[in-house]
Amino acid sequence: MNLSFNIKLAKSYSSNSQIARVLTENWVKINGYCPDCGNFYLREFTNNQPVADFYCEYCRSEYELKSKKSNTVGKKIVDGAYSTMIERINSDNNPNFFFLTYDEVKWEVKNFLIIPKYYFTSEIIEERKPLSMNAKRAGWIGCNINISKIPLNGRIYLVKNSEIIPKDEVIGKWKETEFLKLKKGSSKGWILDIMRCVDSIPNDIFTLKEIYKFEADLKLKYPDNNFIKDKIRQQLQILRDKGLIEFQTRGVYKKIIK
Repeated sequence: MNLSFNIKLAKSYSSNSQIARVLTENWVKINGYCPDCGNFYLREFTNNQPVADFYCEYCRSEYELKSKKSNTVGKKIVDGAYSTMIERINSDNNPNFFFLTYDEVKWEVKNFLIIPKYYFTSEIIEERKPLSMNAKRAGWIGCNINISKIPLNGRIYLVKNSEIIPKDEVIGKWKETEFLKLKKGSSKGWILDIMRCVDSIPNDIFTLKEIYKFEADLKLKYPDNNFIKDKIRQQLQILRDKGLIEFQTRGVYKKIIK
């Protein structure tokens, strides 16, 4: 994997946004691969494809690319129309997302990660203020993707801080998340919420008592559930069975850091 962009491709363009689009899309086409099956050859959809930018010719997984000039991923990434994004992530053919950050001086990739589509929920899509009445698209409402609300195991790096992550490690992390494909509605919401609760605890070793501190917040989100603590323990059992946390002793767990 070569982290440098092919800047020769930018000679025909004057717009910074066009240059960034051409360079980043070309880089992904040459260096990217499908974490779902390991295929190295991603194909580009035709221009203005409404759903995605790339697809795997082998397993047909689809990917949308979002990029920005920055040395870090940050908490949020600007996206398009809010209504379109909400409709997309709730559809059956929503794509997985590639996020790429780059150094605009050196024209090199700093971070390149993928977030599987089943980690996307409506709550991570933030509605921006409508454009002013004086704007060309007056009233148009865009959105931000709040990456900070996505559990850590759903942020799978192929390149992190200019370091290339081994392909086998990337695919392994992807496989660990695939059980979420079968989760729908509140069932998926619960497991993602407990993942976030675990992530927010600073120590690798944590107790059931620490997780119970989120009971009030979870009750607000699931007001019809009168057995929040039981549900918490159930989700921890799922995370343990999937190898994402480890049972230490009664009421004590350990995060699995990979």
